[in-house]
Order: sequence, then C-alpha cells, then structure tokens
Amino acid sequence: MNLDLTGKTAIVCGSTQGIGLASAIELALLGANVTLMARDEQKLKEVVDTLDTSLGQIHRFVVADFMDNAGVKTSIDEYLRLVPDVHILINNTGGPAGGAILDAETDQFQQAFQMHLVNNQILTQSVVPAMKNARFGRIVNIISTSVKQPIVGLGVSNTIRAAVANWAKTMSLELGRYGITVNNVLPGYTKTGRLDAVLNMRAEAQERTPEDLAAQMQAEIPVGRFAEAEEVAAAVAFLCSPAAASISGINIPVDGGKTGSL
Repeated sequence: MNLDLTGKTAIVCGSTQGIGLASAIELALLGANVTLMARDEQKLKEVVDTLDTSLGQIHRFVVADFMDNAGVKTSIDEYLRLVPDVHILINNTGGPAGGAILDAETDQFQQAFQMHLVNNQILTQSVVPAMKNARFGRIVNIISTSVKQPIVGLGVSNTIRAAVANWAKTMSLELGRYGITVNNVLPGYTKTGRLDAVLNMRAEAQERTPEDLAAQMQAEIPVGRFAEAEEVAAAVAFLCSPAAASISGINIPVDGGKTGSL
C-alpha cells in the first residue's frame, strides 16, 4: 500500500492540540512537509520543533485566528507567496459551544458558519490552483458524527457540521477530475479537551460527576471506550495518501461503532 507522502506539503489547521496535532504528527511520519496553522504562536513554535524530520522534511507554521476570516485570508496569501505548492489541506477548528438549539442566539450560528465553512472555503480556494497543477490534492475536513446522527445538546454544532459536510460533497464533485479528493472524517467521542468540556457540561446539567457520565457513555460505545486522537489521525492520514486516490466525497466515522446510521 502506498502511504508515502514524501515531497508533499500539508497545511493542518487547529494543529497545536487534539486531533489536529495528532494529524500533523502522522502526516510528518509519512514524509510530508507539514505547516501548522493556529492562533497561538508560542504553541505553534513548540509543536513545530517536535515533528519528525527523518526524511528531510521542512516544517513551518502560520498564525491565524479562525474568528477573523479576513485575517485567515491574509495569512494564507502570505504563506503561499513563500510556499506556493500545497498538496494537502486539513480543515479543522474547535467546535461551537454546546447548548440546546432553541436557546442559541442567531449570532452563534453566524460565528460558527464563518469559523468553519467560510474559512474552509477561503483556504480551499487558495490552495486548489496548486493542487490542480500537481494533479494531486487531498482535502480532509474533521467534522463530527453529528452529520449522520445529531447529538443532543450540540444544536449549533449539529447545524454547522452538516453544512460543512454538504459543502465538502459538492466540492468533491467539482474537483475529482483534477486528481483532488475531498473527504470528511467524523470523530465520535475522542479523548480531547472538547470531550472534557462536553462531559462537564452534561454532568452539571444532570447533577452527576463527569466520571460517572463518562462510564455510561463508554458503555454505549460498541468497542467500550473513547477513541484516541491518534486513531482519528490515522484515518486522516490514510485519506491523504496515494492509496486513497479513488476515495472521495465520503464521511468516515471514527467512533467505535456508536453511530446508529450506515
């Protein structure tokens, strides 16, 4: 199986922690030159020095705040003047705050739409020309199993994640002829800071301890445990490889079998 990404350049968003960081590590291990994109410059500096360079890779970082669409556009434009050839884009950013959809303010939807879908569009439009020239492109969006089965208590997230999934499917139909694939990885309950926040929110609402709630949630997962960020990253990395050239426009849950739909 050809998993070799030597000579390929990848941009990984939200890559100083969690699934984004794990994906950056995995892509570097496969030989890619990895560019980290996040808002915390100090964390970016710390992480970039930890990535594998055994195959001669050159790793970089870009500072960008995903709450600022114009700033993201400026950052990617400046980066592409230095490194014009990008082959892989991992769209990933922190999920919207939890809460019932009926209680959500309209500006919460607008902000989440701008952070997730609009930034995905900006970055994709920026890197696709180089992907077309190379006849090789991989765009992977890290979303959520909520695009298949909405999650109670994550009203805004459920709404925006579904929009991103449909955006990605449409993009895959337009870009496939150029050797560019577009896919979505759907993490289930994964050991990250996001899961800790969800556990604390639900535990408080139900007047339970986070530990008790976590035990119940894991019992409802067929494999009996939460996923590791590295396991989600493995799916991301495979979709970026030459071996996955004919896989496009799909949603891959990494959830231990919990999602009820096919």
